[in-house]
Formats: sequence, C-alpha cells, structure tokens
Amino acid sequence: MGIQPKKNNMPMQEPSKRIHNFDEVALGYTEQLAVAEAQRCLNCKNKPCVMGCPVNISIPDFISEIKNGNFEKAYSVIAENSSLPSVCGRVCPQETQCESKCTLGIKFEPVAIGRLERFVADYHNSLSDGKVVLPLLKNIEVAVVGSGPSGLSCAGELAKRGYKVTVFEALHKLGGVLVYGIPEFRLPKCIVDKEIESLKKRGVIFETNVVIGKTKTIDELMHDGFKAVFIGTGAGLPKFMGIAGEGLNGVYSANEFLTRANLMKAYKANSHTPIMQAKSVAVIGGGNVAMDAARTAKRLGAENVYIIYRRSMNELPARREEVEHAEEEGVKFEVLRSPVEILGYETEDDSGKFKKGFVRGLKVRKCELGEPDEKGRRRPIEIANSEYVIDVDCVITAIGTSPNPLIKNSASQIAFSENGCIMADRTGKTTKEGVYAGGDAVTGAATVILAMGAGKLAGEEIDKYLSCMNN
Repeated sequence: MGIQPKKNNMPMQEPSKRIHNFDEVALGYTEQLAVAEAQRCLNCKNKPCVMGCPVNISIPDFISEIKNGNFEKAYSVIAENSSLPSVCGRVCPQETQCESKCTLGIKFEPVAIGRLERFVADYHNSLSDGKVVLPLLKNIEVAVVGSGPSGLSCAGELAKRGYKVTVFEALHKLGGVLVYGIPEFRLPKCIVDKEIESLKKRGVIFETNVVIGKTKTIDELMHDGFKAVFIGTGAGLPKFMGIAGEGLNGVYSANEFLTRANLMKAYKANSHTPIMQAKSVAVIGGGNVAMDAARTAKRLGAENVYIIYRRSMNELPARREEVEHAEEEGVKFEVLRSPVEILGYETEDDSGKFKKGFVRGLKVRKCELGEPDEKGRRRPIEIANSEYVIDVDCVITAIGTSPNPLIKNSASQIAFSENGCIMADRTGKTTKEGVYAGGDAVTGAATVILAMGAGKLAGEEIDKYLSCMNN
C-alpha cells in the first residue's frame, strides 16, 4: 500500500456555526487520524524537518511513537525541547518551518507535523495527573521579565535545570500575547493556563501587575539578588498609519481591539470592558493579527468585514489556513487598496451638549504592483484618481507593532536599535553582563515559535553563564 498523498483532514466547526461562537475552530485529530497521519512519515535518517524547527524537537522520533500508539512517549520526546507543545501545535506556522523541510512534501503534501504535535499534547493533558519530576535544585535565582512565549520558554528551560525562576508580568493575567492577542477560537485560554500551571509545578514563581521600567528596574532586580535576567517583553506597542481620522471614535489598534475581546472578554454580557458592536468593519493589514481581528469582528456581529491590503492575495503574509478560514467565515478581501483617510461625522450625546466624531467610512485608493522592494516583495504603487469610499463604522489597524519603550528606562548599559529593539546576539546576550533578551523585544513582531526558540536558547546560555560564575 502506497503513501497517502494528502494530509488527513482536521475536523472543524462548520463556518455557519462558528461565526456565532468563540469556541475553537479546529477540533483536533482522533487517535485513528493521528496514527494514520503518522504513518505518512518517511522517518528520514537526516531529519530535515528538525532543522526547520526553532526549538529542535526530534520530530521523526515523536511521530514514530505515534505510529506505535505510544502517545505518552511521544509527548516525552516533544517535552525534551518544548515548554508549550499545546500552544505550538495550534499557532506555530509549521507550513513555513518544519513542514516546509519535510521530504514527503517534495512529491506530496508534507506530514501534518503541527496537527500531530497538538494531538499528542492534548492527549497528555487529558490524562495527566499533573505530577512532575523536579531536578536537583540550585540555590541560584533568575528573573524573567514577561510571561509571553519567549519568557515562558526561558523559564521552562531554566526550571528544568534546577534554577529558582521568578517571572514578572505587567498585566493581571499571565501569558502575554497568548492571552491578549490570539483569539479563543484559535487558542483556548485554558490551554495556556495548563501550560503555565505545569511551570508552576516545576517551581516557577509568577508575579503579576509588575511593570518593569516603572514598578521595578532591571538594575533593581539584579540588586535584589537575581544572578541573571531574561527580558521577553514582546512588541506590544501598536503602529498607526498617520492618516486623517485616526482619532475618531470607532478606530482601534488591533492590539486594543483584541485585548478587549480576548483578555477582557468584552463580548460577554457581564464584561466591564466595552467593545463597539459595529455593523461594518475595515481591518487594515494582511498578517495573522489582521485575520484575528477580522474574524473576531465577525463573531461580534458585524455584517460586513473587510480586509484592506496594499498588495495582492498572493502577497498576504498571514498563514494560508487563517486566510482560508476568514474567507469561509465571510470576510471580504479588498486587496491592492491603500487607505487614504478615515471619514467621520459629528453627533450629539443625550444631553445635546457634546459632539464627538464617529467613523462613517474609509477612503481608499487603488494600487498596482511595481518592482520588488529590498525584501523581494513587489511595491504597491497607488493609482491616481482611483479613490472610493467603503461604508464602515469601525476601522481596526493591524499594520505592525514595536517594543514597549518603558524597558529602555529599566536598565543601564543595555543597547537598543533605532527602532527600539533590544540589541542582543544570537544567544540572547545583551550589552549588560548577566542580562539576556529574546523574542519580539529583540526581533520586532514575529511568530510565537521563534520567540520560544529564542527563550529556550537564552535559557541554555544563562545556564552556561551561571555555571562559569560558580566554578
């Protein structure tokens, strides 16, 4: 019997149903589907898929265990290198990483590595009694700033090596972008909570509502006795377009919009955080965050949701799966369109005394693609006299983020780039001794798995640094 050429399909909620709830869209493989998909793996000796994994999971080995029905053993293989397997199996862009290196993908569809990772992690979590084997503890304290993917990955790596780890989080809820940025229907928050609970059982201490750069500084942490610090504060400062009308009511950054919906549960009737119930929404941008915002707006009841993107469908940076899900859910794509102005109107409140501007439309200009830019993408060129107005009452900008500038004031001797990113080498080492950094705070906005890889590597390097200090 030959190799099955296509991946085994993932069971999904029907689009007509899922747009009315925030439940997870992808339902996960059954045991039978997981074994069938694992049997497609060629078990290559040179393991090219591992080279595409930022945290170096031994992919053929865990898949081999699935083939044999040893699901718990498969989990132990993944857990050797990943602190957040349930998360990675859901949001990691495997199609451009491990799966892009899959030998089977040369002729057929690659093995669904991400779906298998998710299956194994969910299987483990459904049966686990929560007990963990603790390593020999060292009397050395390390601070981690930020509880997003890079911080959690670094904390997990250090805890595995016996360090006393304390994670400082600015928000009241742990998880960073995993809880405020990624919607429930893509990453249920109970999954993130379980991964964090696992770290707590390994001895990691978490302190919330601590804003490093305001409540405490990096220098103060080191003065308090922490022998090393990892900075994983992400890139949560939204960028704006600088066009007229961005100050109108009904204009959100994607960060604010998603934080209200995801972290503050603004879609629930008893929520204390309001969110606009718009009829028509324009989301500006073409990445995963734009897809998340558009699909969230649809679930909040918007009749019309538009993605406004300056290039064509072929250049959309979002994961293909997320684009397909958005299309299935009725999101409309206005591509080769550049925003010109957000239009508003004046209205009086109930007292008749105050006037506030509200969104009534988005003026866009048509574009065509020109020569490639420095990144190899064809530049969008605006077409003169091609403006028209899209009738919307809400605009969400999802055109990127940059690191929080507060961290600049938190430590002496740390160098920053012109765009506000922390300057660190490949291992995460910064210009201040004992201080490491990784994830979006160093690279700018990127993926969860790249942040995890940076946190894991920094954890390994901190261990080397501290081992040298104590020898």
